[in-house]
Amino acid sequence: MTAPDWRLCVAPMIDVTDRHCRYFHRLLAPHARLYTEMITTGALLHGNVERHLDFDETEHPVALQLGGSEPAALAAAARLGRQWGYDEINLNCGCPSERVQRGAFGACLMAEPDLVADCMKAMQDAVDIPVTVKHRLGLDYDDSYAFVRDFVGKIYDTGCRVFVVHARNAVLKGLSPKDNREIPPLRYEVVEQLKRDFPDCVMVLNGGLADAAQAVEGAARFDGVMLGRAAWHTPRVLSEVSLRLWPSTRLPSDAQVVDAMMEYTARQIARGVPLRVMLRPMLGLVNNQSGARSWRRLLSDPGRLAENDPGLIYEAWRNLRSAARAPGDVAQPAI
Repeated sequence: MTAPDWRLCVAPMIDVTDRHCRYFHRLLAPHARLYTEMITTGALLHGNVERHLDFDETEHPVALQLGGSEPAALAAAARLGRQWGYDEINLNCGCPSERVQRGAFGACLMAEPDLVADCMKAMQDAVDIPVTVKHRLGLDYDDSYAFVRDFVGKIYDTGCRVFVVHARNAVLKGLSPKDNREIPPLRYEVVEQLKRDFPDCVMVLNGGLADAAQAVEGAARFDGVMLGRAAWHTPRVLSEVSLRLWPSTRLPSDAQVVDAMMEYTARQIARGVPLRVMLRPMLGLVNNQSGARSWRRLLSDPGRLAENDPGLIYEAWRNLRSAARAPGDVAQPAI
């Protein structure tokens, strides 16, 4: 069995990293560790488990991120994740949204390290796969290193050895989730101090990694990097980083990605999945190439999407290639 590898991770993003997005990202990054969007314990224990947990086998390694604060409920949800074949269970201790705050989980949990430790122990007892945590550096405007050091230390004592660190504070009042990704200052040096203080841990850097160069530099400084919005807006960044971290990796061309997604969407449409939910991740595939705007426009056209015809992907690709061959246009080479 291949040892777990956190060198390149794709962040859990609500309403983004569903199974269709993860399938697409796997094509672009064969070795990346993919994370589900945060799924609450209530959604799993009282909702449609298959809708939340179903995934394609090609997605491995794939991690289930849970949102919750009750040890018994998290243990039950972790068991479901293990039964469905996930490779890791990750506890969200970093989301600052109002909805999460009302449920008293996410970033709020950083103020209750003893409770987080109980949650981690319950999940560790329930499954035989890694149980990890994703957290911030602090809450609101408290920049004290002691706060995050003590939080990590408490979780470390449970046996957890993988920490995904968003290198900003979470401001719980006055900032939106978007602002929380941009306004609190990045403090990579604090993550480096955590790495020094907990040398036998895997410290994965998250936050502010906007391009491949920054991601590769981060992977060299830490034990891995987690890309979020960069992977969504410019998905080929995952391929660029993959080639630097795994030089022998063979990556599909854009044309091969198009073929694979046509086949995938056709299979999913036969199962009743709307085409529109599967094409959103593809909109940024050809960014910086001639014709990229028409590609995005066609793949997001409501009327065409309603036809549920996977051939729309090939039509958009054919138009893109025509634009690339137009006089005066210089297309960027596809990876």
